[in-house]
Amino acid sequence: MKALIFGANGQDGYYLSEACRKRQIEVVGVSRSGPWLRGDVASPETVEKLIRGHRPEMIFHLAATSTTSHDAIYENHAAIGTGTINILESVKRWSPGSKVFITGSGLQFINNGRPISETDPFDHSSSYAAVRNYSVYLSRYFRNIGVQTYVGYLFHHESPLRGAQHLCQKIAQAARRIAEGSEEILELGDISVRKEWTFAENIAEGIFTLISQNKVFEATIGSGHAYSVEDWLNECFKLINKDWRRYVRGKTNFKAEYQILVSNPATINSLGWHATTTISELAKIMLSHHDAK
Repeated sequence: MKALIFGANGQDGYYLSEACRKRQIEVVGVSRSGPWLRGDVASPETVEKLIRGHRPEMIFHLAATSTTSHDAIYENHAAIGTGTINILESVKRWSPGSKVFITGSGLQFINNGRPISETDPFDHSSSYAAVRNYSVYLSRYFRNIGVQTYVGYLFHHESPLRGAQHLCQKIAQAARRIAEGSEEILELGDISVRKEWTFAENIAEGIFTLISQNKVFEATIGSGHAYSVEDWLNECFKLINKDWRRYVRGKTNFKAEYQILVSNPATINSLGWHATTTISELAKIMLSHHDAK
C-alpha cells in the first residue's frame, strides 16, 4: 500500500508520514522544501505525473501557507485551490481507486463562540477561508462524480515542529531560555483568547481514522477542549518553576481575530478517534524538545 503526501514538510506531513509507516504503508512525500521529492501541488503536470506514476491508495493534500493574511491570497489560492483541482482531476483520470484527503480548517466556519461542527455554515471573513471553502466545494463536486474525497476540518494543533513565529512555540522556547537564565520579556496580545492546544500527532491519527472508512466523508477533527493563552503560559512556566507574569508584557492596540475557536468532534469521535494528549502533556513535549524548526 502507498500514500502520496503533498505538503510533507510541515508538522502534519511529518506525523501523518509516521502514522502511515506505523501501518506499513509506503510514503511518497512531496514538498517545495525539505528532504522530500521536490514538487509544487499547483503544477498540474507535476501532480499528474506523480499520481499517474504511483497510483497510490491514499493521497493527502496538506500543502498551504500558515497565514490567513490577505497578502497571501495568491499563494493560498495556488496551493489550496489549484492544488485541490489538480489532485482530484488527476485521480479521476488516472487513479480512480485512490482515496483523497483534503485539509480544511476551523477558520472556514462562522464562529459564534459555540463548538463548531462540519455541518455549520461557512464564513468568508478572510481570503484563506474563501479558498478553503472553494476547495471543499470542489471536493463535494468530485465526490458526486465518483472520486473518494474526504475533508477534515482541522482546529489548532501544535508540536515541536512548529516554527518559532507560532505563539505556542514562541512561548515554549522563551520558557526554555528563561529556565536557562534569560531575563527576556515576551510581548503578547490578548492572553484571554481560547483555542484548542491539541498535539499534531493526535490530529494525524484523526485524519487517518477519517480516510480509513467509507461512511463519513467530512468531519471536524479537534479535541473539543479550549484553553486560553494564559492557560498555556501557566503550563509552560509551571514546568520551569517561574511566574510568567514577570516575563510577559501586553501588546498595545492588539485586536484578536476571535475570542474562542473550538470544535465539536462528535462525528470523528463516533468513528473511534479521540484526542488523547492533554495540554499539560503537550507542554512537556514542547519544552523537552530542542530542535524545533
